[in-house]
Amino acid sequence: MRRVRFAPSPTGTLHVGNALTAVLNRRLGEQLLLRIDDTDPARNVPGGEEALLADLDWLGVQWDEGPLRQSERADAYRAAAEQLGRDRFDGITLLRADGTATYHLASVVDDAEFEITHVIRGNDHRPNEALHRRLHEALGTRPPEYVHHGLILGPDGKKLSKRAEGATVASLRSEGIPAAAVRAYLEELGLPKHDVHLDLARIRRLAVDAIGAMQDAELANAAGVPAEVVPALRGARNLVEAREYARIVLEPDEADVDAPETMRRFAELWSNGTSDPREVLRELKAVGGDLHALRLALTGRDRGPELWAVLAALPREEALRRARAAL
Repeated sequence: MRRVRFAPSPTGTLHVGNALTAVLNRRLGEQLLLRIDDTDPARNVPGGEEALLADLDWLGVQWDEGPLRQSERADAYRAAAEQLGRDRFDGITLLRADGTATYHLASVVDDAEFEITHVIRGNDHRPNEALHRRLHEALGTRPPEYVHHGLILGPDGKKLSKRAEGATVASLRSEGIPAAAVRAYLEELGLPKHDVHLDLARIRRLAVDAIGAMQDAELANAAGVPAEVVPALRGARNLVEAREYARIVLEPDEADVDAPETMRRFAELWSNGTSDPREVLRELKAVGGDLHALRLALTGRDRGPELWAVLAALPREEALRRARAAL
């Protein structure tokens, strides 16, 4: 049984590099323990754990055990330090002055007690492997197998700051990238041996694919809009744009439209029972209809969803009412 753990610190929303670690542990582990490494009060932020849990839930990363909080296991760490007979090991502090355990001691004790068989983490932790093995040996416990993966760097090849565009799960979500697209991107990376550069363009392409693959009800729920306007959302590049498309359909702006013949011909075609908006638009264009004027009449905007999609999303009587109001 491959037992793994994902062990973020409660510092707020997940960095995409940590999200990659979470996805890898879920994919490669048969049992996943979620551990919150919160022994350093200086790094913890209010609401940090809740933000982490929300990000994992949004990404669809489910854990089998936890969350286990290291702040609640002080006795176990003190007992291990007493077993070692000192507060320092190989020049590394094990217990702080206030008695709280440092990362190295707490991590090794937990991995041993919870029988973690594989530790899957970023290359930035590779220098810790030798120390952790020595700590396991000193404590008489069996070390797990350590697997390190490449980091996600910025486009410039440097460490990706949380403030950088697209560097956190929260920033991608606020941009309107569907969770399925972020998860797909992280799955595509696999277990990278070397560092990789964050590819926002790829994530955005995957967002278009994810929106296209959603069922109507799923897309309406993801965008937070009524199901009847979903046809107008299909060309959106992200969920923010999808919500804007819905607003264009549901809340038209006022616009001056001077194309009475187009409005009359549209009303005639659309009221005769024809159900295919594409066919109606083809016929309207064939007789010289002004499709831009029709868009203005229906939405009050020069741009937005494809015109046939606007017609598909609007109730027939509402589309006719808007066209007649433009006469």
